Amino acid sequence: MPKATAVWLIDNTGLSFRQIAAFTELHELEIQAIADGDVNQGIVGLDPVANGQLTKDEIARCEADPRALLKMAKSDLPRPRAHGKGARYTPVSKRQDRPNAIAWLLKHHPELSDAQICKLIGTTKDTIGKIRDRTHWNSANLTPRNPVTMGLCIELDLEKQVVIARSKNPEKVVRNVEPDPLPEELQINPEPDYPGKKDDRKKDEPKTSDYMEAAENLFRS
Repeated sequence: MPKATAVWLIDNTGLSFRQIAAFTELHELEIQAIADGDVNQGIVGLDPVANGQLTKDEIARCEADPRALLKMAKSDLPRPRAHGKGARYTPVSKRQDRPNAIAWLLKHHPELSDAQICKLIGTTKDTIGKIRDRTHWNSANLTPRNPVTMGLCIELDLEKQVVIARSKNPEKVVRNVEPDPLPEELQINPEPDYPGKKDDRKKDEPKTSDYMEAAENLFRS
């Protein structure tokens, strides 16, 4: 519980934001936001001394030296094993949008691996493969749509995965991609013609030479 520990350290010690951020593995700006009361609403501070993470002497040592970093207290108890978060949960109301989001990611970011796409929008590798091979049951009706604008993932997560993928697969990065067509609800259809509507297009007008030729023919006759 890094945020709860950070709340306690901010309220009960003279440690700097940098020291607290390094110990809790949070960003220094996030620690500052917690201190300002922007993100710590409802979070109860957790005493790291009481649960054996730190000692009072270690806190006092780092308070005296702002450049020092806190060291975890040694304990004979086994540390809990971290569990992977797994695929992102997608609300039922948005699951029908996932095939369009997969099509968009495959078109604009082919450097992303199937595992990264699964993590971003909570789909399966089997679904990604069918959309890539155009064997998906609804392939004919799929329209690439940005998963960020549809609320399936946040832009920060997408940018992070793209940076990782480009470092691993630079040869798959696409440079020039045709823009996606606008959704139907955003398209502007031309107004239909109605009876009696004047044609704004300028019709071909007779030239001056045509008048002169007609006059000469009249005199000759």
